Amino acid sequence: MRVIGIESSCDETAVAVFDTERGLLSHRLHSQIALHQAYGGVVPELASRDHIKRLLPLVREALTAAHSSRESVDGVAYTAGPGLIGALLVGAGFARSLAYAWAKPAIGIHHLEGHLLAPLLEPEAPPFPFLALLVSGGHTQLVDVAGLGEYRILGQTLDDAAGEAFDKTAKMLGLPYPGGAALAKLAECGRPGRFNFPRPMLDRPGLDFSFSGLKTAALVALRGRVLDEETRADVARGFQEAVVDTLAEKTRRALVGGGYRRLVVAGGVGANMRLRRRLVDIARDAGAAVYFPRAEFCTDNGAMIALAGALRLAAGERASLAVDARASWELGVAGSAR
Repeated sequence: MRVIGIESSCDETAVAVFDTERGLLSHRLHSQIALHQAYGGVVPELASRDHIKRLLPLVREALTAAHSSRESVDGVAYTAGPGLIGALLVGAGFARSLAYAWAKPAIGIHHLEGHLLAPLLEPEAPPFPFLALLVSGGHTQLVDVAGLGEYRILGQTLDDAAGEAFDKTAKMLGLPYPGGAALAKLAECGRPGRFNFPRPMLDRPGLDFSFSGLKTAALVALRGRVLDEETRADVARGFQEAVVDTLAEKTRRALVGGGYRRLVVAGGVGANMRLRRRLVDIARDAGAAVYFPRAEFCTDNGAMIALAGALRLAAGERASLAVDARASWELGVAGSAR
């Protein structure tokens, strides 16, 4: 089955073509970073307008690169939520219209399901079941993945997500938007031990996270200081170490406590090299294999949506002609991804 996938949940417009027999045939992405940089964050109205402008050209590019015609496409998948509602409606409306014009089935995909399944795009794909650490700008979750559509949240953030805390702290340090990757790069130059930030919720049982207080601790540490390059790098180093230690320890608890043999790491923060190294060590000590999507598939992309759509359509799932878009959509319990 060959499916075209459309992602427009936030500030990336992405289109990909995935074939269940041949794998990923093409993927195209337009980032809106330059558009939003002047505002220090995503402006929803501007994001929606840019999606409108980019979608059709990207669809044409993706089909051409995949050597695919409309006749060879068996279905259309799109991100139905969660995300910015205006941006979601652009993608959902476009995808539904495309499917109707081509007389093909269309299906709305949970954005987080796309991230959870992204490692299946790799040559060495993890078989079900597995434990997933999903870390992005909007979500931090530990998820039991028993199979397609069978997801159980074991722990999640009670306030800020890890990626959100990275971006907000980067802004305090005067780093340009988006700040998470810039903070990680700056941290490489920092000295260990100068700033020792708290490791939130590691002093209590359970698998939930909290990063709001860590962000506040960074703000307090910066207050009244001269922000020379050395101090900024040291704060970045201390902050990143606190986030990585927290994510790593909670993941270790879940791996050992649940007896998992496979760990999947997904989402934009999953591209952080310091975090990857720690998780590789933890998985090895727990006797588990660890799987990462390549860096380009950690952030939002159309390939993960095309893959999830192909798997669901191949399993016989079909949806109504209604445009499905939800700003909030809990991944939640087993079977509730749709």
